[in-house]
Amino acid sequence: MTAMISLLFWLAIIPFCIGLIPANFISPERRSPGLVILSGYFVIWAGFELAAVPMVLWVEYDNFKAASAVFTVLTILGAAAGIWLLYRNGKAGRPGLVTGKMRSGSKEESDTHVGQISGLKVRMTAFGKWLLHAAGIEWLLFFILLGFQLYKAVAFASFDGDDAYYVVESLIAQEAGVMYRILPLTGGSTGLDIRHALAVFPMWVAFVSVRAGVHATIVSHVVMPLVLIPLTYLLYDQIGCALFTKASSRPVFLIMMALFQIFGNVSIYTTETFFLTRTWQGKAVAGSLVIPAVLWLFLLLCGGEKKKNEDRRGLWILFVCVQMTAGICSSIAVFLVSVLTAITAFVLAFVRRDLKLPVKFGAACIPNMVYIAVYVFMAYSYLL
Repeated sequence: MTAMISLLFWLAIIPFCIGLIPANFISPERRSPGLVILSGYFVIWAGFELAAVPMVLWVEYDNFKAASAVFTVLTILGAAAGIWLLYRNGKAGRPGLVTGKMRSGSKEESDTHVGQISGLKVRMTAFGKWLLHAAGIEWLLFFILLGFQLYKAVAFASFDGDDAYYVVESLIAQEAGVMYRILPLTGGSTGLDIRHALAVFPMWVAFVSVRAGVHATIVSHVVMPLVLIPLTYLLYDQIGCALFTKASSRPVFLIMMALFQIFGNVSIYTTETFFLTRTWQGKAVAGSLVIPAVLWLFLLLCGGEKKKNEDRRGLWILFVCVQMTAGICSSIAVFLVSVLTAITAFVLAFVRRDLKLPVKFGAACIPNMVYIAVYVFMAYSYLL
């Protein structure tokens, strides 16, 4: 029971509270519980990169314990800041941080707000309408497909050769308190592994394991699929909201995405294969979450004309955090996401005749440029 409460705290409550921070700087009509929880995870992963990577590079002994202590302080402070922003907005009578505008079945957006929260006041009538809408056959079918994927991912967990490295790295961090200083295949001491040292997603899994008191293997193969698979569909739902004006199109879009995931195992290298069979690995998160999140934020930032007085600061914060999340997933993901961002920004600049776009998106990629520079410097030093 204690482990369940700890997992709920670190994987649901803390991300939601931290997600309130960027939500505070996003226009109210774009806010939703899904956006808040997604924002929280991307901010958390970006923060973990800041806490863990310097420890990997410059602390040799007990570097995981030091990174965990720093990250714990950062997350608690971030959660407290999110709660304070929610309280401040509620006290001042400003729009709630977790609700936005619900799209109706017509082509025009409805003025009905979904469960609008101002402080702690909830419009139960609007929430009831949402429940009735969500009870449609399309939503029911989607949740059946989602439940099927979750069941298969947990009950028929896939074990492959990478588990001997990534999961064992998480276990070593949990048991020995060090990151990338012990060879997972032999148990012997080693120098810094340049290829994997900056991709600290297994260390975040280890952090969750330590805080919950659960074996890292169980967290990897059981807990992570139950968290990351629904999180990915939350992202797809946000993409659906950006693409479609009809609310009835969202569940259909999610059903199509679920079918693509289920039947996408045409090769061991597809994103769908990684999504369902290697969910806990950083490269699976990069392909399933990070790259789609970049496209999602491009849709929100450049998908239409900016409304008067629209607040997009939170979206830019999210964009930077998504870029940094690529770094904890995989070193090559940093390069891929940066190239994707550069190409998309230049195409948009050409189409819109706005030369400011490459500058803005280039500034958002500065953390990635620093990451690549550190990687190249460390690799060059290692070769020497």
